[in-house]
Amino acid sequence: MTTLYPSVSLEMRYKITPRKDIENGAIKDEYNPFKERNLEHPTTDGETLTHLLKASLGTGILAMPVAFMYAGLAMGIFATILTAVVCTHCSYILVKCAHTLYRRTRQPQMNFAEVAEVAFANGPKWGRGFAKMAKWTILNSLFITYFGTCSVYSVIVATNFQQVFSHWLGLEINLRVMIVLLLIPLILLAWVPNLKYLAPVSMVANVFMAIGLGITMYYLVTGIPEKAIENRDLVAPIYTIPAFFSITIFAMEAIGVVMPLENQMKTPENLVGICGVLNRGMSGVTLVYMLVGFMGYLRYGADTEGSITLNLPTHEIPAQIVKVLIALAVFCTFGLQFYVCLEIGWDAIKANFPNRPTLANYTMRTIMVMSAVLLAVAVPTISPFIGLIGAFCFSVLGLLCPVFIEMVTYWDEGFGPCNWIIWKNVVVCAFGVMALIFGSRSAILEIIKLYTDDPESPLMTAVNATAI
Repeated sequence: MTTLYPSVSLEMRYKITPRKDIENGAIKDEYNPFKERNLEHPTTDGETLTHLLKASLGTGILAMPVAFMYAGLAMGIFATILTAVVCTHCSYILVKCAHTLYRRTRQPQMNFAEVAEVAFANGPKWGRGFAKMAKWTILNSLFITYFGTCSVYSVIVATNFQQVFSHWLGLEINLRVMIVLLLIPLILLAWVPNLKYLAPVSMVANVFMAIGLGITMYYLVTGIPEKAIENRDLVAPIYTIPAFFSITIFAMEAIGVVMPLENQMKTPENLVGICGVLNRGMSGVTLVYMLVGFMGYLRYGADTEGSITLNLPTHEIPAQIVKVLIALAVFCTFGLQFYVCLEIGWDAIKANFPNRPTLANYTMRTIMVMSAVLLAVAVPTISPFIGLIGAFCFSVLGLLCPVFIEMVTYWDEGFGPCNWIIWKNVVVCAFGVMALIFGSRSAILEIIKLYTDDPESPLMTAVNATAI
């Protein structure tokens, strides 16, 4: 397997060479990290956009109607846009800091953890001692979160197929047996060698999800009751609005795949910018999230379930098709989410297998998939626990880490007029802390409900969807 991330020496301190305007006749930094990359199978902008859409349009979108119930129709639209702006901005500044550090250190590419390590190691003196800890924290948080998420994916796929088989074929298949039956297909999916070849799989997943959402929207549009808008809250009580942000952040967040996608791009500079791949992808995601959330709450009101598919009539064939399509979309997404774990795992062990790297790599892939599936078999009710891990990790990784990386990266260059970047980052940090607190609370409530058999569903019944 091609080496994706060259090692970064922390023993060296690099001088910062400012990039200057060539039209002013000043010195120009000649190092172009993007020309120095040596990728066997680089991805195009379109393939990267496909992966980004699949990473952000997960099953969490099915929880958007209940999120709108917690925010209200009008507030839900505004809050969805705000959440999307914050999440996209954090991904944006991570990539921008990475591009800055490429040139400073003359490295052609880095992963998320290496960006943090190099930013601290070459930043202000007070932060250099945190470099190793930053890398360790990000690597472990990414691995645990995405490995757990993939384990939950196998449960979701198996559960949907179990329900369909039970309803239409009269087959009562044990859930654990159904999960085991997915083992071989998931291994084959994990064997797809790189993101270039995984792009068609993500495209198929997007098609399945689009058709499933299209059928769902048909149910929502055709069943809107009279005076629905008058009977729905435009702005929900303030004490339920934090629940909206918690659901939406974890549904949209895809920080773990941003740097792997950037590292495999043929033109990585096109990921950012006003009309860059990141902004285009997240703009489309935001519109879909608002549409599903608005229409779902408008249709079902206070009866909205944690996942909108639970509101669909289960005895009708179109509703069963939705379950199958979403299960297939989640199955296809497994490869993209697992790619994060595979990169981290391979970087950790590849130095021990210089003679047969390909055999070692595919053996590692097989063992990791088997471990994820066995975890799901052992604990089919793992979703709330992953929700708790996701609440912590995604808040820290997706919102707080990019802010700190930006601060130390540009520490010596200043933070703009009136230090506006500092004030902006204070707001983002507050957003992240709120997501951490309320996301953790919702997951803990789900765990308590799971083990106490409490018939009353807690406020955050959508955590199973948003943990993905």
